[in-house]
Amino acid sequence: MEIILPDLGTARLKFSLWYVELGEWVFEGDRVAEIVIPGATFDVAAPTTGRLIDRRKHPNDPVTPGEVLGAIEES
Repeated sequence: MEIILPDLGTARLKFSLWYVELGEWVFEGDRVAEIVIPGATFDVAAPTTGRLIDRRKHPNDPVTPGEVLGAIEES
């Protein structure tokens, strides 16, 4: 299942960091990544339970709402 960046109400977004490593297990709702917006940060939650199998973004990459950040293999 893809990890998709939700609409945060601004177009000026940067990917900050991953909280989990590739292959690491996460539970639905766990924070998996951080996005920086002007004046604040936003945590992106895992949409499902499973293993993180893809990380498409790196620190300081610009991102847009609806963009795929990575993927989780459901268990």
